[in-house]
Amino acid sequence: MKVQVIFTNFLIFFVSFLGLFSQVALGAPAPVELEKRDVYDPPVLYPHNGTVWYSGQRHNVTWYVETPHLNVTNHYGQIMLRKGNLTTPLILASEFDLFDGRVEVTVPWVLPADDYRVVVFGDSGNWSPTFTIIGNSMFTW
Repeated sequence: MKVQVIFTNFLIFFVSFLGLFSQVALGAPAPVELEKRDVYDPPVLYPHNGTVWYSGQRHNVTWYVETPHLNVTNHYGQIMLRKGNLTTPLILASEFDLFDGRVEVTVPWVLPADDYRVVVFGDSGNWSPTFTIIGNSMFTW
């Protein structure tokens, strides 16, 4: 009987130690070598302050294109609409080459306001200055 108690105590100690060791060993971060990347974040040239777009129109969103760096990891872009402090889920353009410097978009049917921006995404996101969109929204009667 005494041997069984000693064995049980040893087994509990061993399992506890194994669990603790596993937590420490598996929780330790493995060394990771970081890959050097260039961030390509061209400033948006159009639309700019004072620009007025009308819903349904087509416009070219343009940005400054400099000589691309060798380590740019993603040169395909996406443009989204931002209103005030929130980026909306409206995708105006996607899968275009950032090195083209422009892409044509159709102005969406949104509430008229003067605090819209376009956000050009690639390696990072760049906002245009605020501009105005005028037109009837599908939410107005």
